[in-house]
Amino acid sequence: MDSPAARLAWDALAACASEPNPFHESWYLLAALRAFDPGGAVQLLRFEADGELAGLLPLHAPNKYYRWPVPHLAGWVHANCFLGAPLVARGLEREFWRALLDWADANTARGLFLHLAQMPLTGPIYDALQTVLHEHGRLAATVHREDRAMLASNLSPDSYFEASLSAKKRKELRRQYNRLAELGDVTMARTSGDEGLARWIEDFLALEHSGWKGTNGSAIASHQTTTRMFKEALFGAATRARLERLTLTLDDEPIAMLANFITAPGAFSYKTAFDERYARYSPGVLVQRENLALLAAEGIDWCDSCAAADHPMIDHIWRERRPVGRLSIAIGGKLRRALFARLVKAELGRNPAGI
Repeated sequence: MDSPAARLAWDALAACASEPNPFHESWYLLAALRAFDPGGAVQLLRFEADGELAGLLPLHAPNKYYRWPVPHLAGWVHANCFLGAPLVARGLEREFWRALLDWADANTARGLFLHLAQMPLTGPIYDALQTVLHEHGRLAATVHREDRAMLASNLSPDSYFEASLSAKKRKELRRQYNRLAELGDVTMARTSGDEGLARWIEDFLALEHSGWKGTNGSAIASHQTTTRMFKEALFGAATRARLERLTLTLDDEPIAMLANFITAPGAFSYKTAFDERYARYSPGVLVQRENLALLAAEGIDWCDSCAAADHPMIDHIWRERRPVGRLSIAIGGKLRRALFARLVKAELGRNPAGI
């Protein structure tokens, strides 16, 4: 899948996918595989229609289901993958799921079930899966659900901002911006393409690493693998017109930075960093205020925050929610499915709505 011809077909699939997922596009997923799967444990499951690539999902076969020693098949996600939905050509969603589940039935090996994490719980991909599960009479369960912040509105950026935050909070942000401007020249820049990208990446990595993420070892620059993946992915996104960058500077030094992946009709707010020395001026909120311009962007109907549920900052600005979750699906023969049913019952015993 890393040949020029394969990438071309992959990119064509992404362009006609029923739902965008930048984390499964060629420029991102190949970079992630090189960084996090050097042993080649992950396989790319391809679905073809009339000889053309029409669906793609990375899969692996873990021996543990979270903390339990239960082998299973699973969609492959990692710490920097914020959506696990397959790429599927528009109109072929049901055919994709039928083919995937038939394949899983025939290739269970030791796997007890199929597990799909970071799945959208609305939209054509999810709806088609539910239809196919009903057709098959196949047991499945949502074993975890969360609602994360999403931006989706017909309001203008200014009107949305006024509707989201109280007059008191907006006044406080204006005051913070004015106090910040007293320290020096404050500018906000919005850029796309790869011009100046290498320097921008280095600034972002340094900015993120300077804060609490660097202290606890979760910053991108804390590990060579994530650093390499981040650089490769952003350049790949930029060359395909998938990248938008926002930068808030004070005397030409960045104090807040944000990277969006533009995947019409949606977008994904991928990474944000800010200088914690200026926390009293809310630089992260100021750059998110500018990010509301997505509401007026041509061809963009929504933006996924990629943030954890109940995020202390973005949840107070972005008012819509996108449900995502983990799905477990029965595969194989009667005995395997009976064992799976018992596992699901035990897992959901304390919380029937999903854990």
